[in-house]
Amino acid sequence: MKLSVLDQAPITSGNTAVDALKKAEELAILADKLGYSRFWMAEHHGTNGYASSAPEISVAHIAAKTKNIRVGTGGIMMMHYSPLKMAEVFKTLSALSPGRIDFGVGRAPGGDRNAMYALSEGRQPLLDNLYEKLETTLQLINDKVPKDRLYDKTIATPSNISLPQAWLLGSSGSSALEAARMGVGYSFAQFFMGSMTKEILDQYRNNFIPSYFMEKPEISVAYLVTVAETKEEAEFEALPQDIGRLWLMQGKPGTLLTPEEAQNYPLTEIDKRMIADNRQLHLVGTAKEVAERLKEEQEYYGFDEAMICSIPHSQEKRLEVYRLLAKELL
Repeated sequence: MKLSVLDQAPITSGNTAVDALKKAEELAILADKLGYSRFWMAEHHGTNGYASSAPEISVAHIAAKTKNIRVGTGGIMMMHYSPLKMAEVFKTLSALSPGRIDFGVGRAPGGDRNAMYALSEGRQPLLDNLYEKLETTLQLINDKVPKDRLYDKTIATPSNISLPQAWLLGSSGSSALEAARMGVGYSFAQFFMGSMTKEILDQYRNNFIPSYFMEKPEISVAYLVTVAETKEEAEFEALPQDIGRLWLMQGKPGTLLTPEEAQNYPLTEIDKRMIADNRQLHLVGTAKEVAERLKEEQEYYGFDEAMICSIPHSQEKRLEVYRLLAKELL
């Protein structure tokens, strides 16, 4: 099974944004050495919980610090940017790191309503043309004349370079057919909603049209994972993430607690039930247990790679997650 990394540059309790970005770099270097396929940075706005607000800049830095691993975005939130700007950014990245850049895009805002309007300078964001925007961006990246008249009299520079892979993100299945039609990869965020079905992935595979960006359908599935040497240790490290998701559901996102703080956090019976229900979105256990679960899901759903998001409080424990999974699956 191919393994990849999704990093959000989490700012956990007692750490700073600078710490989070340095730890992302350290994780990418380790993933490169371990043989992971790709390393993606997410895009988050208006929060003190994550330091990944400009993933394209992090991608440039991390690509320069690594040798073999593909580096990209998971993803650029395309409602905030023009097709020309996205095309020029990723063509520049591809010129600097040929054959190693992934242009991953999503339709979500990556932040709350306040951040969304601030990024659009107070204008109403255009939300009903995002697939057309992606199509225009892909044409500009590929040195083609876009159908959109706003962009048919300009070019995206630099030209004539090795193109990035292109991926469309999704968490509900609504993007599957569009990803297939445009001939790009499809990355399903299972840890968002847990709503992946065989029908969604089959719809993508069965309707895929080869393109310059991808010759055949490729599917990655992103999982939230916490593993350790023992089940008990994994549960200890996982609880802060479970409480963080609980806070998010309650509309009060905050900085992830330390495991010790999480053990002492007052949870109501309703809180405990909600955490238990959310465990379908968070794979917790020994590396062997989680590896078996991932292999079973790959066999059932037929995806190509698992993209692992893991955010234990300690950087040492987080790196250990990726080492343990690599030992089991790579």
